[in-house]
This record gives sequence, structure tokens and C-alpha cells, in this order.
Amino acid sequence: MSRVRTGPVLGLTAQTVLLAGLAATVGLDVAGWLAGLGYGVVTCVALQRGLRRRGVDRLGPADRVTLARGVLVGGVTALVVTGFSGPTPLSVLVPMTAVALALDAVDGWVARRTGTASALGARFDMEVDAFLILVLSVQVAPVVGPWVIAIGGLRYAFVVAGWLLPWMRGTLPPRFWRKVVAATQGVLLLVVAADVLARPVTAVLAAVSLALLVESFGHDVGWLWWHRSTRPTPAVAPTSATPVPVALVPSVVALPSVPSVRPRVDAVTDRSFVAHQPV
Repeated sequence: MSRVRTGPVLGLTAQTVLLAGLAATVGLDVAGWLAGLGYGVVTCVALQRGLRRRGVDRLGPADRVTLARGVLVGGVTALVVTGFSGPTPLSVLVPMTAVALALDAVDGWVARRTGTASALGARFDMEVDAFLILVLSVQVAPVVGPWVIAIGGLRYAFVVAGWLLPWMRGTLPPRFWRKVVAATQGVLLLVVAADVLARPVTAVLAAVSLALLVESFGHDVGWLWWHRSTRPTPAVAPTSATPVPVALVPSVVALPSVPSVRPRVDAVTDRSFVAHQPV
């Protein structure tokens, strides 16, 4: 087997083993199995594609940590979907989610410690985060209300807006507040999902989470609008003597999220990668 494919395939294998363990202990229905496996397959294929595009022959140390976190997110996904037809085993879901959130700080530390930070690893890290936030939003929706799904959906709405509005694809400057908001989302949603507080309190926590997210997205959308190009440069067909601009290089990889609390790359030249990470 090619070394390029070993890491993602091992991740898919681990995902299957985890789902089998959950099915044997707390139980998974068919929908839960399909959701967990579907997530694992999409992650495997997208990660393989990203490795191939970047010409990388293996996952780095930090990427392996992110992959382990992604496997946990697949398990959380299966539990949440299974909960549609019955009670969700919070005694398993909450610790699994807590470990996944804690590992978010570990992969960034490992990347800096080993000097293996990369745009691919950062994108992978962020997409795992974003999908976990979306899944947690779905989990707490029956308790708080369907409006809470907006917490997980805003990031994807931002990406879709970038497809439709060219000025939304601009490069955003670094902003520490985004990291604070990103860290807050997972923690607050986990507390709400644990269902250990009174319902009015959980609703307030979810509302605070959404308000912070709206402020962060709103700030970035406003910045992009204010700095939009008013005189677009006409496209020129590249020739053998015309260098292709870096901005035209495709994004790292099209995975199914919210950026990492501790970004793996401080300066990334991929414009679309940066612009799609507003929080």
C-alpha cells in the first residue's frame, strides 16, 4: 500500500473499530452506523486527496493526533444520529467529546514542537473542529431549540457565501478574538449537551455562544466588504511565459468546520483557506 494512503486508511479502520465497540456496548442503530462510516469514508478520501495534491508521502505527527480526534468525532456523530430514535448515552458522548476538544490543543503543540506545521494539517484540524461543532449543535437542538443549529451552520454558510460572492473570498488578517470565540463554542456546547444544568441556564449558554459567533462572523464579513476590490483585475490566460498567481492555486482539501483554538500555521499563503476560517 502506498505510504500516501496508509494514514487515512488506518484512520478509517480505527473509525470502524470504534463504531463496532460503541455498537457492542451502548448500541448503534443502522442510521448511526451509516453516519459514522460515511463520515469516516469522506474524511479518508478527502485526506488522501489533500496529501496527493500537496505531494506529501505521509501524515505528520500532529496530523496523526488530528486524525485520532477525527475518529472520536465520527463516534460522536454516530451516537448523536442514533439518539434520534432513542436516548443518547451521554455517559459516553460527553467524555468522548471532551477528549476530542482537549486534543485540539495537543495537535497544535505537537506541530510546533516537531516543526511539522503545514497548511494541510491546519485545514484538516479546522474542518474536524467545525464538524464537531455542527454535530454538537444538532445534539442540543431538542433541548434548546432548533435555532441552536445556526451555531454549527454559520461557518458553512460563510463558505457558501464565498462561492457566490467573490469579495467574501478575501484574505482576513489575524485576530486573536477569533481564537477565543472558537474555544468557547465547543466548551459551551459540551456543557449544554451534558444536560447537568437547568434548562433556562443551558438556553442562555447557547444564546451566548451564538451571539459570540455572530459577532465574530459579522466583524469579518464587514472587514471583507470594506476592503473589497473596487477595480477587479481582468483575467489573463496563462502562457508558458506567464506565471500563474499563487492565489489561483486550489484550496488545500475539501473536507466536511471552525478553526482550531491554536492554529497549526501562523502564516498561510492559501487565500481561500484563510478566508473560510472567520471564527
